Amino acid sequence: MHSGFSSIDWYVFGAYFVVLALTSVIFSRIQIKSTRDYFTANNSVPLFASAISILATSQSAATFLGGPEYSYSKDMTFVGFYLSAFLAVYIVAKFLIPRFYDIGAVTVYELLEARYGTRAKKDAAVMFLVGRLFASGARLYIGALAISMILFMDISAWHVAISIAILMGGALAYAYFGGIKSIIYSDIIQAMTYIGAGIGVAIYLYTSLDSDISTIISTLEQHSKLRVFDFSIDGGFSVWALLSGWLLLNIAAYGLDQDMTQRALSCKNTKEAQKSLMFSIYLTIPVALLFMVIGLLLYLFYNHPEISHITSQVSQKFDGEKITIFMYYILNQMPDGLKGLVTVGAVAAALSSSNSVLGAMASVAIEDIYKPWKSSQEQKDESYYLQASRVAVVLFAFLLSLMAMLSYYWQHYTNLPLLSFALGVMAFAYSGLIGVYSVAIFTNLGSERGVRYALIGGFVSVLLMQPYISGIQIGFAWQLVIGSLVSFIIMLKTN
Repeated sequence: MHSGFSSIDWYVFGAYFVVLALTSVIFSRIQIKSTRDYFTANNSVPLFASAISILATSQSAATFLGGPEYSYSKDMTFVGFYLSAFLAVYIVAKFLIPRFYDIGAVTVYELLEARYGTRAKKDAAVMFLVGRLFASGARLYIGALAISMILFMDISAWHVAISIAILMGGALAYAYFGGIKSIIYSDIIQAMTYIGAGIGVAIYLYTSLDSDISTIISTLEQHSKLRVFDFSIDGGFSVWALLSGWLLLNIAAYGLDQDMTQRALSCKNTKEAQKSLMFSIYLTIPVALLFMVIGLLLYLFYNHPEISHITSQVSQKFDGEKITIFMYYILNQMPDGLKGLVTVGAVAAALSSSNSVLGAMASVAIEDIYKPWKSSQEQKDESYYLQASRVAVVLFAFLLSLMAMLSYYWQHYTNLPLLSFALGVMAFAYSGLIGVYSVAIFTNLGSERGVRYALIGGFVSVLLMQPYISGIQIGFAWQLVIGSLVSFIIMLKTN
């Protein structure tokens, strides 16, 4: 039986939103005079603030709930994804960040303009916006679904819509007035909140087990739960996949996706940006490990009654929907007070990814598409473009909310895999971007015309490899390798 919020949970929840309200008012007083101020804070963000913001942006409600699910049902091989990210961040810091700072970029796609021309920048910008609309809209839906389950004890359309409004309202409160600096400082609050919630759950779970550390470790080892490296060819997070497709995905996420890279572009100079990226991954790996440890403790809690004294059957269902084991635990076993803390942790994880995407999408739409077009028609001052930037933030908040609700109805009333498509669509876009940027940075070849063909070629090739289209199961890491190779070849051939 699902138990609702207690008084203390509501107090915790209310206190969190008081903090959100107060900090949004404080951050709204940040002085903004130009779109460069709004989107890069005029390169004045301290590297540690940027690093924590990158950490917060890389997390979402899907990560908050999905990390424990993986270690609960499988093992620790998902940690390899973050080790792959470590290598990717080093590559981005060494090869991409200096290029961006050399041209004083506000968005990552300006590099293509410097290399090939304005149309190349616009094509990459459109690819980013389409991918982000689907991917971040779907993530917003997943976050809202989790919050609706905990707050309202159901997932009706109305309650999911309210949960979407809570998340998007919080994101807008930061993004609209203060721009990227406000978003980055709010991300620090969100990161502290969901990491604190994770630590609280891990401690409570450990103390609820009737066992000691050595017994816990030996039990997990006996059931192969502590395996970190998978050397099989077809493993989802095998060493070979981590050094190929997942590495490419992380390079794209940290260096070619404005959503993540915008934080690094807000630092004082190249060196600070490089350090902020490296510090972000130093922080991300232990946070990922924290949530995977929660999954291992949940495995012991539900599958080893000799340790937990829990004998009830686990049914990972809620109103007909499959839920993660962490969500099941929150709904059924979590004590009063801690449930409120974990709820604000889930809100914080979802909010940190939502407010960042508003700033990223607005920056790309204004700097890469609208401003060049408008400037060619008539001269406008910075105050005009600053207001246009704020309008863009509101517009994308509305579009992302629509996408989130579309995901809800599509999942409930059709059998078509919109949600898996929407979550993966940004990675479809990555294959094209990887091919294009590889040619742009490491060769003297490629052309403005080729950028569009290469972006489309990479996207379509990965789309055609999806099992719901091809009927063939190909590991996603390998799909990305093939898609990036297709894009790379197209870019070379359209010189």
